[in-house]
Amino acid sequence: MLRTPFTRVSLIALTATLAAVPQAVFAQDAVASEADDQASGNQIIVTAQKIEQRALDVPITISATTGERIRELGVTDLDELSYYTPGLLIQEQSANNPGIVIRGITSDSGSAQEGPRVTLYYNGVDISRSRGSYQAIYDLERVEVIKGPQATLFGTASAVGAISLVSAKPREGFSGELRGGYGNFNQTVLGGFINIGSDVIAARVAGEWRTRDGYVENLSANQDEELYAQDQLGLRASIRYTPSADFTLDVIGTYDQQRNGGTPFISAAFPASATSPGGPANAFVDANLGGNPAGAAALGNDQLGLNREVYDLNITAEYQFADEWTFTTVNGYREFDSREVFDADGTAAPFLEFAENADGWQVSHEGRFSYSSDKLRASAGWNLFIEDGGQAVPFSTEEGLFLQCAAFTPVGQAVGIPQIIPGLPCVAADGSVPATAVTALATGGAFSAIPYSSMFENQGRNEAYSVFADVTWIPFDALELTAGVRLLDEYRQSSFFADVPAPFLPNATPGAPFTPSLIPGQTDTNGQTFTADASFQAVLPRFNALYRISDDVNVYATISKGRRSPVVQLGARPDGAGVVANRTDVGEEIVWNYEGGIKLASGPISASLGVYYQVYDDFQVSVPDPDRPGTFITRSAGSASNLGVEGELAVDVAEWFNLFGNFGYIDGGIDDDPANGIFAGARFRLQPEFQASGGFTIDAPVSESVRFFATPSVTYRSRIVFELPSQLRPVPLSQDAVTLVNARAGVSFADDRYEIAGFIRNAFNEDYLLDAGNTGGGFGIPTFIPAEPQFYGVEVSARF
Repeated sequence: MLRTPFTRVSLIALTATLAAVPQAVFAQDAVASEADDQASGNQIIVTAQKIEQRALDVPITISATTGERIRELGVTDLDELSYYTPGLLIQEQSANNPGIVIRGITSDSGSAQEGPRVTLYYNGVDISRSRGSYQAIYDLERVEVIKGPQATLFGTASAVGAISLVSAKPREGFSGELRGGYGNFNQTVLGGFINIGSDVIAARVAGEWRTRDGYVENLSANQDEELYAQDQLGLRASIRYTPSADFTLDVIGTYDQQRNGGTPFISAAFPASATSPGGPANAFVDANLGGNPAGAAALGNDQLGLNREVYDLNITAEYQFADEWTFTTVNGYREFDSREVFDADGTAAPFLEFAENADGWQVSHEGRFSYSSDKLRASAGWNLFIEDGGQAVPFSTEEGLFLQCAAFTPVGQAVGIPQIIPGLPCVAADGSVPATAVTALATGGAFSAIPYSSMFENQGRNEAYSVFADVTWIPFDALELTAGVRLLDEYRQSSFFADVPAPFLPNATPGAPFTPSLIPGQTDTNGQTFTADASFQAVLPRFNALYRISDDVNVYATISKGRRSPVVQLGARPDGAGVVANRTDVGEEIVWNYEGGIKLASGPISASLGVYYQVYDDFQVSVPDPDRPGTFITRSAGSASNLGVEGELAVDVAEWFNLFGNFGYIDGGIDDDPANGIFAGARFRLQPEFQASGGFTIDAPVSESVRFFATPSVTYRSRIVFELPSQLRPVPLSQDAVTLVNARAGVSFADDRYEIAGFIRNAFNEDYLLDAGNTGGGFGIPTFIPAEPQFYGVEVSARF
C-alpha cells in the first residue's frame, strides 16, 4: 500500500535548505573524477568522509573499486563484486530479496517493520530498504565499501558498514560508448552512454538491458519460463550545472526494471522427478515447480517470477561561500513497487504457493556546513529520512492437498494434522502429485478441489531526524585526530493486517481456540488493521586517529558505536472470542567496534592490513516463527562478538602487468553463554570464516594501436551457514567451501575506440548453493537454491 509520500515537515525542511543556497551547490571536481578512472588501490579518490581524499588518507577500513576495474574483472552485479572485497558478501536470491553481509552481519529482512544493518548509498542517498535497494552497476565511477559502524557519516542504518555507489558524472565535451554482448543461456546485453556538455552545463544518459534464459529447467507444464531467467533494464539521466567555480548542481534520475523468472526453490523433502529425490545433492538438476494457476487471482499471476520497478531522483548541490567554508545539500526520493510469485514448497504440488507484494517510498534530505583549513576540518549539519512501505504476503493452495501434504511436515506432525487419506503421498517418486485427489476422495466426489487463499501484510513508517558534527584536528602534519557524533530522534510505526478465512474442510487445525486457519497459527484480524508506535533516541559517536609514518604509509585506529533500530514487531493473536494485536518489541542492537590498521601506497605497491574487534548487545536474529509457520520473527539472541583481519595487496610488477589479492578472516558469532539459549555458540548467518581472491591483469600493447588485455582471477569462500538453529531445525543448513575461477580477456584497437572481449565465470562449472532454508524452512521442509553455473560469452564495444 502506497501512502502520501511527503509530510509537511519534510517539505518545509527541503524548501528552506534549497532556498539557503541561492544559485549553487556541489563542488565535485570532474578532473579528479577522470584521474580516478586510472587510479587503483589506496590511490583511488573516495568521499567516505564527505570530502575528496585518497583511500590511503581515510582512517577507516575501506575497499574502493573504480568502474574501470569492475569492467576489467568482468563483474556485472554487486554480488559478483563482493567476491573481490574482503569482509563483504552479497547474496542476491532475487532482485527483490538481496542479502548484504559486512563482516558476517546480515541485512536482508523484507519486513517493513524492521530497520537495516548495512547502509546502501546511491549518489549520497540512503537506499537501504531491502526490497527497494537493488541497483544495477552500469556506468559507475566507483564503489566504496566502508567497514565498521559509520553512523556519523552515513546515518543510523550503517550499524556495521556502508556501501556507496557513485555513478559516472557528466563531463565537458562529447563522448559515448555502445556495448553489446552474447553468451550461453542466450545471455544478451546492450548498453552504453552518451555524454555532451560544456564547462557550464553537461548531460549524460546511460543505460543497460540484460536478458538471459533461466539456468534451471522447470519440468512443469504450468510455467512458460525457465527458472532464474533474467530480463532487466536500467536507465539513468544526469545533468551537471557549474556556472562558477564555487557552485555545482547535480540532478540524477534513475529507473530500474526487472521482469525476471521464478526463483528455483528445490525441495529437500519431496522429489521433483524420478531422478531428483530432493535434498542439497539434487539441487543442481531439473526442478518441477508448478505454482498454482488456480490461485492466480490471489497471487496476482499464474506464472512464477518477479515484476519490479524502481524510480529514483537525486538532487545534490554544493556552494563554496567563503575560502574555507562550503554548504552541501543532498536530497533524494525513491519509490519501488515489487511483485514476486514463488513456489515455497519446491514441488509440482500447489501446496505452499506465495507471493510477496512490497512497495514503498522514501525521502531523504541532508544539509551540511563544512570548514577546511591547514589545522582543522569540520562539518556539522542535519538529516531527515522518512520511509513508508508495506509487505503483503498472499497465500494460495487447495485445502485437501494442503492438509495431506502438511501431514508429512514437522509442523503438521507437531500440531497433529492427520493424513486424510492414509498412505497417499503428497508427491510421488516420479514427481507427480497423488494428493490432488484427496478432496474428491474425502468428500465422496462432491468436490474435486476447494481453493483456499489468505493474506497478511506488515506495514511500517519510519522517521529519523538527526544532527551531526565531525571535527578533525591536525596538530602537526603527520597526525590527524577525529571525533564525531550523531544525535538521533527516531519514530517507528508498525501496522498489521490479516485476511485469514476459515477453511471449508473441518478440523483443519485441531484444538484451535479461535477461528481456525488452514496454516497453523495464522490469525484473521476481522477486517482490522492493528497499529503501534514508539519513539527512540540515540547518541552515536566515533573517534579516529591517523598517523603518517611517511607520505606513503599511514597507520590508523578507530572506535565507533553502531546501532540497529528497535523493532516494533506487530502481529495478531486470538483472545477469547476475539482477536487482539500481538506486540513483541525487540530492543535496539548495539555494537562497539574497535579497529586499527596500516595502509601503504608507494610506487608500484598498494596494500592495507586491518584488525577489528566488535562486541554486540541484544544481537538481533531472524528465525522461523514456531507459532506461525512460514513466517519469520526477530528475536534478541543475546550477546555476540566478532574478531577479524582484512588485507588487500596490488603490485604493478611492470607497466603492463599487475598482481592483486585480498583476504578476510572472521572468528565471530553469538557468545557461547547459556543465557543465549538455543543460539549460544552459533556462527553468524552467511559468514565465511575465511575468504580470499587473487589474480593478475595484463594490459600490453601488441602494436601501435592494438593492445591485449586479460584478467583471470580465483575466489574462495569457506563454509557458510544459511540459517541459525531454530526449534524446527536444530541443525543449521550450510554450504561447504567454494572456489571459483573467472576471467575476462580481449583486444582493443584503433587507439581503444573498439574492443572485443570474452568472459567466463565459474569456469569449472562448480556446483554450489546460493541459499537454503527459505520460506519452506519455516514449515520444517527447507528448500535449496542452486547458484550460477558456468557462464561465458563475448562482448564488443565502440567508443566515440
